[in-house]
Amino acid sequence: MNENKTQHSALEDAQGIAFGSFMAAFGVTILTHLGLVTGQTAGLAILIAYLTGWDFGPVFFIINIPFYWLGYRRFGLAFTAKTFAAVLLTSLLSGVMPGWIGFATIQPAFGAVLFGAVVGAGLLALFRHGSSLGGVGIVALYIQDATGFRAGWAQLIFDATLFALALLIIDWQAVGYSFLGAVVLNMTIAINHRRDRYIV
Repeated sequence: MNENKTQHSALEDAQGIAFGSFMAAFGVTILTHLGLVTGQTAGLAILIAYLTGWDFGPVFFIINIPFYWLGYRRFGLAFTAKTFAAVLLTSLLSGVMPGWIGFATIQPAFGAVLFGAVVGAGLLALFRHGSSLGGVGIVALYIQDATGFRAGWAQLIFDATLFALALLIIDWQAVGYSFLGAVVLNMTIAINHRRDRYIV
């Protein structure tokens, strides 16, 4: 492993955040086309959008607002500013992307796997460039700092609750496909987001 790591330039960060946000919005477009859900803050925004008929983008943006202060306290200004940019861009792109692309045929299981893969790639880019899509992950880290309760377990509990609520809104098969997508997404991140293996 190369110990002489260099910081990304502003242009590289902008490209990484743009790519990550684009992939996240594309994944949400696939997911909502199929009537599926996911975990974390995006999943909560999707459920609210399904229940109210509101667009995902504004809901996702508004839900994230309370988390920026926590992000600033836990990770600093640079992370918070980049995360705000990623959330804003994802929210805007998810609103316009359904007008740019349509799906004549997409099998739900394949769509769920495709969602997990493309959003996983997008989140990896965001993480690599010091940002995220905000929300539950920040709270989980705060809980871990305050109580010692592992952040991963806190996120798992939130997601389990979210999928249980989804059963009240969408049918069990859609929840099953949604779970498949969440597994692919989390496995993509778990296997590939290894700071100890970064070369640069």
